Amino acid sequence: MRWLSRLLSHAAAAGRASAAARSTPSLVKGGSHGFASGGRDGSPAVPREWLRKLWVDELRKQKEAAKRWGVGASPGNAGGGAEPSLGAYASSVEAAGAAREAPSRNYQPNWLQRLHEDNIAKLAPLLARANLIIARDIEWANIMFAFEQESRYIIMDPLFPQSPVGFIREKSNVIFRQLLRTRRPFVAEITDAMGNEIFKVRRPFWWINSSIYAEVDGKEVGVVHRRWHLWRRIYDLYLGNRQFAVVENPGFWNWTFSLVDEDDKLLAQIDRNWRGIGFELFTDAGQYAIRFGDEGQIHKFALASDVEELHVVRQLTLPERAVALALAISLDSDYFSRRGGWGLPFLIATE
Repeated sequence: MRWLSRLLSHAAAAGRASAAARSTPSLVKGGSHGFASGGRDGSPAVPREWLRKLWVDELRKQKEAAKRWGVGASPGNAGGGAEPSLGAYASSVEAAGAAREAPSRNYQPNWLQRLHEDNIAKLAPLLARANLIIARDIEWANIMFAFEQESRYIIMDPLFPQSPVGFIREKSNVIFRQLLRTRRPFVAEITDAMGNEIFKVRRPFWWINSSIYAEVDGKEVGVVHRRWHLWRRIYDLYLGNRQFAVVENPGFWNWTFSLVDEDDKLLAQIDRNWRGIGFELFTDAGQYAIRFGDEGQIHKFALASDVEELHVVRQLTLPERAVALALAISLDSDYFSRRGGWGLPFLIATE
C-alpha cells in the first residue's frame, strides 16, 4: 500500500537523524503537542497527527477510485468527521479491487453501474405505472397509396385516458421504408407528454430474426431478440448480457404475450386489444396494453376498468420496463403491420 511505503520512507529518513534525536530527548517526550514518545531502543518519534492525515488522505483516494468503478462508500465512513476504521478501509479497497479485476461478478453490468441515477430516474414518470396503453396512429398514406409512413404511437395511462403520458415517434429513411417495409431499420424516440426525450429504441435491419435495443442517453440498456420458430412467437429479453425474461406465444390467433422468468413465473404481460373490424382489416392502428402489475390499486375507471388485474412474482425495474416497451414496438412491426393501399378509408369508422 502506498501509505505504508510512505510511512517506511519517512521512518528511514528519521533514522538518519536518530543521533540528534537522542541528544535532545525533550523533543520526543511530551505528548501534549501531538507527538508520540520514542521507543525503548531510542527510535525516533513519529507524529500521530501526521499518520492520521496520511491515512485519511489514502482513504479518500481509495473512496474516489471505488466510486469511479461503481462501488459505494463503505459504512465505516458514513460519519465523515470520525476517524475511519481499519475494517472500513480494507473493505473499500477490497471492493474496488474486485470491481477492477472481476467486473462480471456484479449482478448488473458495468455500464449500468456507471450510468448516473438521474438517467435511470427519468424513466420513472412514464414507466413507474401499473399499466400502459400504446395506440398506433392511423397512417392515411399507407391506406390510400401503400406509401409506408413513419410510425407514431400515443402512450396512455388507463387511469387517465384523456391525457397522453407519452409519445413514440419513429425516425427512418423514406427509401428504406418503401423497399424494406417491416424489415426496415429505424430509431424511435420515446418522449413524455411535453415532448422531452426519455429514451430511445433502435431496430436494425433484419432478415430472419429481428432485434430491438433500448438506449438511455446513448447507452444500451437492454435488447429483445426474436427466436425463429415455424409458428410460435418467441422472444428473449436481456438487461445487458443477462436474460431476465422470455416470451413464448403459441402463435396463430393468440394475442397475449406473457413475460416469464427462468422459473416460469409471470413478470409482465402485453396484450394486443381488438379495436374493431375496420381498424383491424384496413389499418395498422393497433392498440397494446402493457401490464406490469397493479400494485394494490383499488379504484378504477375509464380504460382501467377494462384492464384485468395482473399478479406478478416481482416488479420489473425501470430498465427492464423500458425493454418490455421496446418489445411491444417490435411485436407491432413483426406481426401486426401490413401493406396498405386498400383505398377504402370510410370503413375505418366501423366498430
